[in-house]
Amino acid sequence: MHLGVDSFVSTVTDPSTGHVVGPVERMEHLLEEIELADRSGLYSFGIGEHHRSEYYDSAPPVILAAAAARTERIRLGSAVAVLSAVDPVRLFQQFATLDLISKGRIDLVVGRGSFTEAFPLFGLDLADYDTLFSEKLELLLRIRDEDEVTWSGRHRPPLNRQRVYPRPVQDPLPIWVGVGGTPESFARAGWLGLPLMVAIIGGEPRQFAPLVDLYRRAGAEAGHPPERLKVGLHVFGFVAESTATAADTIYPGWHEMFTKVSRERGFSAPNRQQFDATSGPNGAFFLGDPQTVADKIRRVSEQLGGVDRLSLQMTNPRLAHGDLLRGIELLGTEVAPLVADI
Repeated sequence: MHLGVDSFVSTVTDPSTGHVVGPVERMEHLLEEIELADRSGLYSFGIGEHHRSEYYDSAPPVILAAAAARTERIRLGSAVAVLSAVDPVRLFQQFATLDLISKGRIDLVVGRGSFTEAFPLFGLDLADYDTLFSEKLELLLRIRDEDEVTWSGRHRPPLNRQRVYPRPVQDPLPIWVGVGGTPESFARAGWLGLPLMVAIIGGEPRQFAPLVDLYRRAGAEAGHPPERLKVGLHVFGFVAESTATAADTIYPGWHEMFTKVSRERGFSAPNRQQFDATSGPNGAFFLGDPQTVADKIRRVSEQLGGVDRLSLQMTNPRLAHGDLLRGIELLGTEVAPLVADI
């Protein structure tokens, strides 16, 4: 099992001082977090993509380039790149260039994202939600796998025997499909033989077992070998010296973040009882001391028939930089060794 961290680069208010961390300082902190993840032995660090005022991650390739220049071993990637809202040619060029800078340490995880702001921002019709992604994924894979591409579709001009440069160090460049909870998305990733990154935001992780099975069945029916059908998890989580400390440290920011989303989507406001439930043994939030988190990772991996990679989204708007650094260090030095044999 490989462990990593995903960051949405949220705006932060220091909970002890009330200091609002500015964008320049927040980027400095982020790069420190990635460097520490590298030193602590973590396998990967991913940067999300959002186009909202509370996040600073609208241009992940720029952040990843800075991180590649300051790290030596850790794999770097998207979490996720919103493929529906970008030109696949340009996306491939950006991540191929990152692969050159990092000397082959890049993963491209593509998905549709959990917010819709990118559609009007880039002049796209939300009614094309499904066809934009499926068509652009097809083109992205063609660009990756073919030296010369001839292609046509609905949502961009055709390509006629075009070559796309530069080419990455890795051949092929790893492309993962990020999915939520729709069976069609799991099955499509299986048919294509692409590794799967499952975003578990709520509910119980074990509820995803039938969908992961569907992915593996679809891949097998399409003739892909089992070792090609990798499964990764993107989950919320945090590690501290004790489970009580972890919960008390994370709850204020969790409440702020999910209160905002609940208002936007017409849900009832979250409360501490819900937080404790989702942080419990069967919940979606991987929170606690190192042994507790490691035990949960083992349990969930067994429930899903094996997991190759797990990334904790550890940032939130009320988490002090020092606490986040300590959480990253504990994840790398104490949790990772406990699950390395999975």
